[in-house]
Amino acid sequence: QVQLVESGGGLVQAGGSLRLSCAASGRTFSVYTMGWFRQAPGKEREFVAAIRWSGGSTYYADSVKGRFTISRDNAKNTVYLQMNSLKPEDTAVYHCTANTSPTWGVGRVAEYDYWGQGTQVTVSS
Repeated sequence: QVQLVESGGGLVQAGGSLRLSCAASGRTFSVYTMGWFRQAPGKEREFVAAIRWSGGSTYYADSVKGRFTISRDNAKNTVYLQMNSLKPEDTAVYHCTANTSPTWGVGRVAEYDYWGQGTQVTVSS
């Protein structure tokens, strides 16, 4: 089992920045990929970014490329999402996720085994 706890959400004006954190505990040695998805009211959960725990390869949705940066601290078992130039359309609940088996892709909900409870990000115009 892997437990994930997010923090860092909040209210910010358009153009501002936030940094989300996700602390992993439990069987963290078995993690292959960690990522972030987001879900706005009435919409499906969508991929934001992911990082391979070994090697550090990163992946981004086109909608956040160049504005968001995912990173990890292996010693702290923590993944971060630095969000810059935020837009009102970035408003959503952001969920941290992890998988414990290798997958070819990183952008589908079904590719992940564990989810955090989510943290609200609200961007005002």
